[in-house]
Amino acid sequence: MQSLTAGDPPGIGGHRLLGRLGAGGMGVVYLARSPGGALVALKVIRAEHAADPVFRARFEREARAASRISGRWTTTVAAADPQADEPWLATAFVPGPSLSEAVSRYGPLPEPSVRVLGERLAEALIEVHAAGLVHRDVKPGNVLLALDGPRLIDFGIARAVGATALTATDLVIGSPGYLSPEQAQAGRAGEIGPPSDIFSLGCVLAYAASGRRPFGTGTPAAVLFRTVHEEPELDDLPGPLLSLVTACLAKAPDTRPTADGIRAELAGSVSRPGEWLPSELPRLIAERSAQVLELPDPEPQETTRTHNRVAAAPNRRRFLALGGSAATTAAIGGGIAAYLASRPDRGGDGGQVSSGPLPRHTVGLQTDLSGGGKAVGRAQERGARLAVEEFNARKDRPFELTLKVLDDGGEPTRARAAAAQLVADRAVQAVIGPSSVAAAEAVAAQYQKALLPVLTVSVSTDRVSSATNRAFFQLSPDSSVLTLAMVHYFTVVTKADRTAIVEDLAAGKAGWELANSIQATPPSEGVTTVHQVAATSDDFGPAVAAVMAARAQGVVFAGTSPRRAALCARALHEAGFKGAPMATGAVLEPAFLSEAGTAAEGWLFSTAFVDAAEQPGAEHFVAEFKKRFGVRQVDRYAVEAYDALFLVAQGMSALGKGGVERGAMVRRLRELSYKGLAKTIAFEPLTRVMPPESGQFLYRVEGGRVRFLGHYAKVRSAGS
Repeated sequence: MQSLTAGDPPGIGGHRLLGRLGAGGMGVVYLARSPGGALVALKVIRAEHAADPVFRARFEREARAASRISGRWTTTVAAADPQADEPWLATAFVPGPSLSEAVSRYGPLPEPSVRVLGERLAEALIEVHAAGLVHRDVKPGNVLLALDGPRLIDFGIARAVGATALTATDLVIGSPGYLSPEQAQAGRAGEIGPPSDIFSLGCVLAYAASGRRPFGTGTPAAVLFRTVHEEPELDDLPGPLLSLVTACLAKAPDTRPTADGIRAELAGSVSRPGEWLPSELPRLIAERSAQVLELPDPEPQETTRTHNRVAAAPNRRRFLALGGSAATTAAIGGGIAAYLASRPDRGGDGGQVSSGPLPRHTVGLQTDLSGGGKAVGRAQERGARLAVEEFNARKDRPFELTLKVLDDGGEPTRARAAAAQLVADRAVQAVIGPSSVAAAEAVAAQYQKALLPVLTVSVSTDRVSSATNRAFFQLSPDSSVLTLAMVHYFTVVTKADRTAIVEDLAAGKAGWELANSIQATPPSEGVTTVHQVAATSDDFGPAVAAVMAARAQGVVFAGTSPRRAALCARALHEAGFKGAPMATGAVLEPAFLSEAGTAAEGWLFSTAFVDAAEQPGAEHFVAEFKKRFGVRQVDRYAVEAYDALFLVAQGMSALGKGGVERGAMVRRLRELSYKGLAKTIAFEPLTRVMPPESGQFLYRVEGGRVRFLGHYAKVRSAGS
């Protein structure tokens, strides 16, 4: 619990606030004392969300749903006011930790504890389902551990059985890793019922018993793909629990056990208070209970708060507008611009002027300089080298930088050897790279163990999660979220209400993730159809014929092969398609242009990289880069590596001369916001990832050449 801030009111709805239990983008949860003296957890929704009628309707639904549940293993609603300017809901306070906190702090629960957990959560779900509801968000964070048993909390997205979604953006909601297959697929919203909660309960029990999520970690899209298409990893489960959890995680909803069946199978567990938990947890609960009892009782005072209603656009418009501020700041290029005007001319000593010896810090660069990705690796090396030279040329630099470059060839074995060298060199305080997915996935654990921050510039991987790997900083958005730019273009620019997806099954998971993401958030809240092409077939004709029959105004190629994208482009051209075709940057290669020919004209690409020569504010970088390396153009990801180096330098500067060390760098980099030449680099505090809208850009083929359009949110017309 944290203290109240200056901006918190003394009370809400007759409740006196004692402290903060948590806060996020949607609102704040307070510890409060009710008018009758009872302790409650009081959830308050921020005014900007409450002004959204859809969001307010969802909160009212939560209040109604929670008030209908009165079981022993759920938290009862003490009071609520869904109509307030800032709606609030008060429930009984439980001083115990969440299941996720308990497992992360002390490890998996012993089997007897898991059996009690399962029995009592099943009983809670019996009450939920008997009330005609589906919880829809059963996860470790929504399970509190009390001395007498668990409590299932948070009915924020609970819904009556058979109820339809409020909006198109409400189709896939919940927590990836604990969602059922029917929740994970946008087109199956009508199938969500009590069996969906049973699947989630199976995931929770697997996590409680093993400390691992049954469908792994990574990006939400990757976890959802595994949930739908792959079997769970249950190797760590005790034998007696294995068959029950396996049954709960059946893909077909009608084959899963019921909550009654689960309770019956687990019946007979220890029930005396405190005996169901391992010894360290009752001690923790007792300590927290004592802390709450020691809180001073605030002096009675005015608890009424005057609220000003804030106008806000609907969810869809807010989703589409997210990129506006990011686009503005990314164009500023403020990271280097702040000192370029005062930068001394370089003399024979390279401009390194100082009154005495300065501290020296080393940044590692691990990249592919000899393998299949050497072009991208070389570009990143050059961008980082130029940044080091620029930094060391400053008169007011607080320290000097050294770049230590290691070539890993893009291969896992060489990558692990390179990482071992960088970890062993105690002068290295941060690492930029690797530049290949295979190398990044191979070394993430090494860098995490050493708490040595590693910043990938061009890698998009779903096998390394920054939520569990604090030292891993992915500066490029995952390919599955590049659909944000696509949805914006089709909704704002072309206003397409019929979108077709040509899913190339040869792309496997990557194609499925792209298709599913578009379905979950259809452009213009319109109709989206999916047309698949077999991995063994080069004939895109049938899929394109279906696209034409659907009268699609926009087409998304959900694949990664430039050659197969060219086949799709030619088929669309021959069929006379007149709408806007789009793909991701994975397709934007010379092979696409050469094989598609005139059919490539008008194609758009959503990418994670900029064209530095066309990026406002990057003129100095482009000129220096060409001059320094004797090239005619700046390659992809050079300016992004340049920005990454200056982000690291800013982190070192923020720590001061004596405080630069690896663990401190990990913490500090997560807190920074850096306005680079390509984009603003900042990390969301809860997810530890960059906001997806901050690094997405559009290109278009015009006259046989690829033109950079800029940040997707700045593109307002088809001709811009």
